Amino acid sequence: MVPFFIPHSDKHELAIKIQSYRKGEAPTPWVLIEDKSVSLREEAARALLKALRTHLQVAQSDEDGDYILIKVADGVAEIGRHEPAAVAQAMMRVLAQEEIANHLVNAELSSQFLDALRGSIRLAEMKNAVAELRTMLDLQDNDEQRYQEWCEAHFWVFGNAYVLRDDFRRFSEADQADMLMACTASGFRDILELKRPDMDVLRFDGGHHSYFFASDVSKAIGQVHRYMDVLAEVAVRGLRDRPEVVAYHPRAIIVIGRSHQWTGDQHRALHGLNRRLNDITIMTYDNLLLQAERLLDIVTPQPETDDDPFSSPFDSDDEMPF
Repeated sequence: MVPFFIPHSDKHELAIKIQSYRKGEAPTPWVLIEDKSVSLREEAARALLKALRTHLQVAQSDEDGDYILIKVADGVAEIGRHEPAAVAQAMMRVLAQEEIANHLVNAELSSQFLDALRGSIRLAEMKNAVAELRTMLDLQDNDEQRYQEWCEAHFWVFGNAYVLRDDFRRFSEADQADMLMACTASGFRDILELKRPDMDVLRFDGGHHSYFFASDVSKAIGQVHRYMDVLAEVAVRGLRDRPEVVAYHPRAIIVIGRSHQWTGDQHRALHGLNRRLNDITIMTYDNLLLQAERLLDIVTPQPETDDDPFSSPFDSDDEMPF
């Protein structure tokens, strides 16, 4: 490259000439090829510099990946085979830069981008929620209130069987459930009751070689049994002050204890005992964590594979969270 500084009345222009050489013979190692050169004015030279810088960002990356080029002038980008949600998630890291975020306040974004961005944000929230629950359990946090707040903030963990939760819990003067949940199909309310993770779930009867519910679970079953009776009485046609809250043959879910160190026999025992309960389901906090992880797997975009598209991520219907 040979630079030329061209003086003007108001500035100096930088023009360049890119010359070609060929390997010569001794004692002249390189010979200039006069008829093979390209001259660029300053505007063209700057455009070349800009293009080189753009592609060097990709060349200097330490890992392989897919890249999308966005035209700054008109904001056009061809995403090709990439999922809009994946593109939006990558863009979030760019948009997080303060100097860019400041210009988004009055920007008009396309509905497709907004939908993808919302999806990416939702996916990130779910990942953070799963990580938070796992951390709470790993640290052996037994504060029941914290788990209730987590479930209220991340109600999606109970799957699409429930469309929403109520913003109140007391349905009689003496009865207050941890959460009332509206069934997606009917709108009828069910009950969620949370107990501490350090409570016992199963006991073993050596004389009869069988497992049975520990006293903590039995007390919880008695508690929600009353809740179900009272709720059915006072809300069979809607609560007096909340007529939209209807409970008709309500069910209940009790989350209690841990099962991460259980044997196969214990897991089978809980499954069998649950099957013989009527309208009450007992699940551990490890079951809840697994359910959250499975739901996260379902909504996370997966790379294209040759696997059977009709295969299920669940081993059996019993593991379906909804």
